[in-house]
Amino acid sequence: MAKVEVTMPKMGESITEGTVLEWHKNPGDSIELDESLLEIGTDKVDTDVPSPAAGVVAKILVQAGEVVDVGTLIALIETDVNASVSEETVIDDKAPATTESEQAIEENPAEATSASASKEPSATTDVIMPKMGESIVEGTVLTWAKQVGDSIELDETLLEIATDKVDTEVPSPAAGIVSEILVPEGDTVEVGTRIAVITTSGSVVPVSSTPAVPAPGATRTTAPVKTTEPAAAPVESPAAAASAPVIALTDEPLSRHLPDGRFLSPLVRSIAEKEGIGTKELSAITGTGTGGRVSKKDILAYLQNRSAAPAASQSISSGPAAPPRRILSAEFALPAKQPGERVEVVPMDRMRRIISEHMTRSVATSAHVTSFAEVDVTRLVRVRETNKEAFMAREGVKLTYTPFFVFAAVEALRDHPILNASIVDSDVHYKKDYHIGIAVALGKTGLVVPVIHDAGQKNIVGLAHAAADLATRTRSKKLLPDQLAGGTFTVTNVGSLGSIMGTPIINQPQVGILATGAITKRPVVIEDPILGDSIAIRSMMYVSLSYDHRVVDGAMGSSFLAKFRNVLESLDPNEEL
Repeated sequence: MAKVEVTMPKMGESITEGTVLEWHKNPGDSIELDESLLEIGTDKVDTDVPSPAAGVVAKILVQAGEVVDVGTLIALIETDVNASVSEETVIDDKAPATTESEQAIEENPAEATSASASKEPSATTDVIMPKMGESIVEGTVLTWAKQVGDSIELDETLLEIATDKVDTEVPSPAAGIVSEILVPEGDTVEVGTRIAVITTSGSVVPVSSTPAVPAPGATRTTAPVKTTEPAAAPVESPAAAASAPVIALTDEPLSRHLPDGRFLSPLVRSIAEKEGIGTKELSAITGTGTGGRVSKKDILAYLQNRSAAPAASQSISSGPAAPPRRILSAEFALPAKQPGERVEVVPMDRMRRIISEHMTRSVATSAHVTSFAEVDVTRLVRVRETNKEAFMAREGVKLTYTPFFVFAAVEALRDHPILNASIVDSDVHYKKDYHIGIAVALGKTGLVVPVIHDAGQKNIVGLAHAAADLATRTRSKKLLPDQLAGGTFTVTNVGSLGSIMGTPIINQPQVGILATGAITKRPVVIEDPILGDSIAIRSMMYVSLSYDHRVVDGAMGSSFLAKFRNVLESLDPNEEL
């Protein structure tokens, strides 16, 4: 008999463990390929896990409610559907469990080695929704570049996806034929979801399922399987909960189970903590999951009903009031339409809605303060004008002002490490590397902030190449996931669009963002203690620094700007890059 191992899948770059929420099959049940076997939960997503093979569920090694590491063996599927499942296949708390592959190696290493050597690469390759950043948990399929039956090359564009940070094209992970498209255009799915299948030119040679003959003197070594008792039977939630969707109750720390015994998945706990929903309030939600479990759909529906409920209904309280929630603009009364008034109503596009949400959240999170300075960039202008043609011929990229601004910002950050930090709860995390985000405008539709990683280790030439590459990738939708993640500070050149200055909003979870204005020529008083004051035509630029006043004071912000100004004003106009 051949068995297929089912392991806890990895649902994201930072995910190291998962919780078994619910088994859809029991030992002895038959199951089809890709049929849902179980539901798992992480701190970012709850999702169904499809069966990797057709057959009969032989063993379930991890019970519902148990948390295990990614890669842990959680079940066995017997692929010989004609084989009967004996009582020995049901997991026993007192008996150790050993997979057939382990037995083959332990009992007959020679035969196991020969069998494994006969395996060839799979004839199909799954395409999954990629993770496009640290905080990204889902993506939307915008367009498919290929259809079922089309041939495709390795790294050729297969589809275009959108997240709340970027629209980008996804290259094919293999060469072959597109055999299945599982997610239609316009659908939004979680990161890690299988969205397509590519049939490659490889073939599959089945491995012999003949039981291995124990070798003489072979020692059988097995490890006990950790099992837990099933959770206590859930208690049905009060019927009154359905008619009272808004109850501001004590915001208590959340555990893995509600007082009535219902299990809370990591994702539901994460949403509840973010929205300020405590244990008592969660207990009042009627769950539609197995045993009354509160699912992601249940808590999101509850939040929607809560925001739409009359204010009077929120006065019911059995303890301290819950944290105030963000007020949506739709809750404000709109002025009455005037007679003869001409109004065109255009819904926000996806990017504007995302920017709106992120900027509103940032303002609600950080205490924004902005300081300004004026910089004489005459030397900078001369350096660029002197070098730009030779630089383009030698390096193949344009010499813009951006690499100089990033270089000066890094030098200022070295002297002011608090601005290269982030706030986590009541702690300040100082970042030792300088990963600088640069805002890139996408025409009139919005902007994206890709990151120059390790900017502190690059000179002007290296920064110029990095900035040019990121700008090109952004506008051609070729950004890689890592190029959007990990920024520690941001520089935005509002002057490139003609603005003389700006007051940018902090890119969370950073604590500072620098805005450089337009460079303009004007008469300036030059102070000279020896020759006296004079008036000269100089290239001047305003620069502003928005910072989080929770950790950065005005004196620190002004000192940062002074260092930034000093770096630019000290450039050697005759230096060759």
